Amino acid sequence: MDNSPTSGALTRRRRATLTAGRAGTVQPASGASAPASASLLAADLSREPGAAAVRDRRERPAARSERRKHGNEISDLGCHKKQESLLSSGSGYKNYRGVLNWCVVMLVLSNSRLFLENLLRYGILVDPIQVISLFLKDPYSWPAACLVIVSNVFILVALHTERHLSKGSVSELVGFLVHCINMAIMLTFPAAVVLLVPSMTPAGGVFVLGIYTILSLKLYSYKDVNLWCRELSTAKAKKLSRSLSCPSAQYFKGDNSKVCYPGNLTMRDMYYFAFAPTLCYELNFPRSAEIRMSFLLRRLVEMLFFIQLLVGLTQQWMIPIIQSSMKPLEDMDLSRMTERLLRLAVPNHLLWLMFFYSFFHSSLNFTAELLRFGDRQFYKDWWNSETVTYFWQNWNIPVHKWCLRHFYKPMLRRGVSKIVSQSAVFFLSAFFHEYLVSVPLRMFRLWAFAGMMAQLPLAWFVGRFLRGNYGNAAVWLSIIIGQPFAVLMYVHDYYVMNYSHKAD
Repeated sequence: MDNSPTSGALTRRRRATLTAGRAGTVQPASGASAPASASLLAADLSREPGAAAVRDRRERPAARSERRKHGNEISDLGCHKKQESLLSSGSGYKNYRGVLNWCVVMLVLSNSRLFLENLLRYGILVDPIQVISLFLKDPYSWPAACLVIVSNVFILVALHTERHLSKGSVSELVGFLVHCINMAIMLTFPAAVVLLVPSMTPAGGVFVLGIYTILSLKLYSYKDVNLWCRELSTAKAKKLSRSLSCPSAQYFKGDNSKVCYPGNLTMRDMYYFAFAPTLCYELNFPRSAEIRMSFLLRRLVEMLFFIQLLVGLTQQWMIPIIQSSMKPLEDMDLSRMTERLLRLAVPNHLLWLMFFYSFFHSSLNFTAELLRFGDRQFYKDWWNSETVTYFWQNWNIPVHKWCLRHFYKPMLRRGVSKIVSQSAVFFLSAFFHEYLVSVPLRMFRLWAFAGMMAQLPLAWFVGRFLRGNYGNAAVWLSIIIGQPFAVLMYVHDYYVMNYSHKAD
């Protein structure tokens, strides 16, 4: 270690300078000028290792900030990254709300043009008086209303038959035969009246036969459920679905608001089921707490609005096109026939959609609200159907539940294969479609029957070869072209038979 006077003086100067630096001023040493002292201090500090570290710490944040700024400027120059186009399937983009709005706008504009063209060509054809003539030919003859009143006889026969069966006064075989005869007459008697009474109109015939068809399906379910209850009472049934349809008194644990067999065999219970918006009978239906008047009024307004709209569009849009298509169809002009059928397909499909909403949503919800019926699932998302089978399972839930509960599953329990059971369901549906169309029109062409049976190969083809959006497009195409096609053929044949002399 150097103990010379020079080194001691140097150390004293450093201490004095550092002390002065902390105070904010630098005091020059005695006998030295200010510039010389500053130069000497800088030279001394540069020799200190600690001073270099302090300088590095002061300079490092500034350099780091400068490098970060420079790096950001370089990164801003890059504007690309790996990504898919929005319309590519791999992008995962699903928000097409704007495209949907565009489709709606284009649909409204195109149909507005067609409506304006129709008005300019034909004028205003809407006539409310003709609506009355659809149901009445003779104001003194009301066959449709009389048949609706007579339907109470069949309801009472079914009720009293079940009462006798519950008491054991008649055998199960006798009761089964009475029910079969009762339902057979329900289907044949109104059909005979529609065919033989001249004052019965086609619209009135469709209305009456529709009511009798619904009642026959209801009474079949009524017969089955009460039979299951009797089987439970004798410990012969083991299915959970049956036990929930006709539960025992122990199931409710003292709930007096619920009924058990045979306490359900009353007039009130029977007529509640007759008016309820379902085809499947239960002893205790789910009930809503109260009647919502605002909901009820909205459904009523919708019903009235859509009925008027359906009638008006039929008179203004459908009938002129049908009348103008008579001659091409009679002449078998294939190109003009195709053009007319395509012109009819669009208004027919729009009317079908309006009918679906007015009946399955407005009318059934109105009835359910009025009766406080709790199960409001009358349809599911059939518009998203990717298979024909899914469409038929979800567009008409009451009919689907009935077919599944009283027709399809019983056939499976008897050992029938699924393919045969499904074919039998379509055959039954085809029969009732033909029944509801051919009998009121008093002609038998089997268009509806063939159209329903054609759903079987179509369902197989779509389910096997088409998937996703392609399957959904095929379902929509079958709805727009396939199903209304049979209806259009009936309308054409009816006009040819009755009004061909009025067509040009």
